[in-house]
Amino acid sequence: MNDVVTSKDGTTISYLKIGEGPGLVILHGVMESARSHFELAEALSPTFTVYLPDRRGRGLSGAYGHDYSMQKEVEDLDALLTKTASRFVLGVSFGGLIALQASWNLKAIHKAVIFEPPLLIENSISTDWVDRYDKEMAEGKIAAALVTGMLGAQMGPPIFQRMPRRLLNQMTKLGMALERSSDGSDGPLPMKVLAPTLHYDSQVVIEMDGKLETFKAIEIEVLLLGGSKSPSYLKTAVDELEKVIPHVIRVEFDGLNHGATGNKNRRGQPDRVAEAVRSFLT
Repeated sequence: MNDVVTSKDGTTISYLKIGEGPGLVILHGVMESARSHFELAEALSPTFTVYLPDRRGRGLSGAYGHDYSMQKEVEDLDALLTKTASRFVLGVSFGGLIALQASWNLKAIHKAVIFEPPLLIENSISTDWVDRYDKEMAEGKIAAALVTGMLGAQMGPPIFQRMPRRLLNQMTKLGMALERSSDGSDGPLPMKVLAPTLHYDSQVVIEMDGKLETFKAIEIEVLLLGGSKSPSYLKTAVDELEKVIPHVIRVEFDGLNHGATGNKNRRGQPDRVAEAVRSFLT
């Protein structure tokens, strides 16, 4: 079921609702939308009422606005928690970064699950690629910009890091051509539509650089999740967060990577992730 909530600044946030039980909000990551974790929501739906928002700038949700920041993301989540009376949050990748910040300053959250947030730890990964991405987007070179983002954030199979950029551009163009159009109401948003969102997410990742010590003040229980085959900078973030968050449990999924939480057609294993989430939250 689709519904909407209005954030503090008047921005409309669209979300899906599935299941029965205590409320759980799942925040998607970079280059994703609400339905990117629909199968995870289905796996959790016998135990929880799961809410899947399209973060602002995507799908049926409102635009970023001129003063977009982490604070706006936290306000969007706060509005949804208030409307649905949800007390649990599961944040994936960039969504995990939001869930971390929100767990620090939103009393409505009673437990949080964080999957591999891109928290920068002492230059654990360079963000120099962002300028090139922005330039390519401004020139209308969407495939090239997506390749720049993928390589910069070390996403995709490791072999992509060794392939010629020209070949990756061709593969990305083909992938975009094969994707069907969607506004997010009946499936994940296509790459071409999501491409501009990478600018905003990357700016907030940079904004959160150096904030590790902040999370010492998180008072609730936190489950940190990660995959054994994920990029090293994401493992570093989980390692360091495990040291500073007072009440923390860590689970690493052997053989899985950063796509572990996603739908099966994106090589995710939502049932396996759901088992760990359910065990922690119940």
